[in-house]
Amino acid sequence: MRPPLLHRRCPELADSLPFLRLGGAPTPVRALPGLGTRAELWLKDESGYGDGGWGGNKVRKLEWLLPEARRRGARTVLTVGGLGTNWGLAAACYAREHGLDVALGLIDHPVDEHVRAQLERLHASGATLHFLHTRTRLILAAPWLFARHTHGRTPPYYLPAGGSSPLGALGAVEIALELGGQVEAGELPEPAWLVTAVGSGGTAAGLALGLRLAGLRTRVLGVVVNDTLRLDTRSLLALARRSAALLRARGADLSGAEPAPDAIRVETAWLGDGYAHPTRAGDRALARATAQADLTLERTYTAKALAALLDLDATGRLDGGPVVFLHTHGPR
Repeated sequence: MRPPLLHRRCPELADSLPFLRLGGAPTPVRALPGLGTRAELWLKDESGYGDGGWGGNKVRKLEWLLPEARRRGARTVLTVGGLGTNWGLAAACYAREHGLDVALGLIDHPVDEHVRAQLERLHASGATLHFLHTRTRLILAAPWLFARHTHGRTPPYYLPAGGSSPLGALGAVEIALELGGQVEAGELPEPAWLVTAVGSGGTAAGLALGLRLAGLRTRVLGVVVNDTLRLDTRSLLALARRSAALLRARGADLSGAEPAPDAIRVETAWLGDGYAHPTRAGDRALARATAQADLTLERTYTAKALAALLDLDATGRLDGGPVVFLHTHGPR
């Protein structure tokens, strides 16, 4: 198995931090001239990542989380999400492939064609689905969910929404290290900004840490698409620092690798009415991406993130160098 770049960057982690390769790396980068932006625009395309039943950036988190579940002797993975959860589907697909049962606690949000298709995939995945409807009911049901999915004395291994734990965020550290290698190889110039949707925070936090480890000055621009979690700059930086603390605890030397206070910039104006509520700006960006850049986006995450990028670029708020859009949606 090809080792992750994080193990190459910090060889001391190879024995203390297990990794399970689930996709082909590195994911490609390409220029996006067709969108007519003022800034030089590039794409880091995670949509093809993953060798199983779902793809995208969620698979990156599972490469670190599933080995930890097995190390702890868990037989079941328990996680949560909305009705159309990409994260939950990825967890269901890959965990079951590697001998783990999966239980999902689901809460309601607007239902469209994409969500209906996701629900069909979730039912077909073999995961045990618990429809709790609201966040409050999900929280109240937590003790029952843990008891229900405990085997003997072994509780389920809990993965937070989106897999955005300090360990799960290492998936985005790997993306950033790949980007650093691609810059070094001359495949693209060093970006000023790396733009991503922020649904649970792990991707933005991991990118901020990984860019620092890669020696890049690139900043993360996180477009918030979820109003049910605290996702401000302070919270995302705190998660990045907890990931760094985890690496140190496992033996890594991260001298000078802490993300700076300005490593992440958060934008909230493109959220609309809330998580999974489509917006006109997002729909325009989706149509423009399809027609002009051969990109397949969806309305909850990537369309809103691209809408923010295009609007900020048009008003000159992304001046300063090339911009990379992280494409995270990976349907199969």
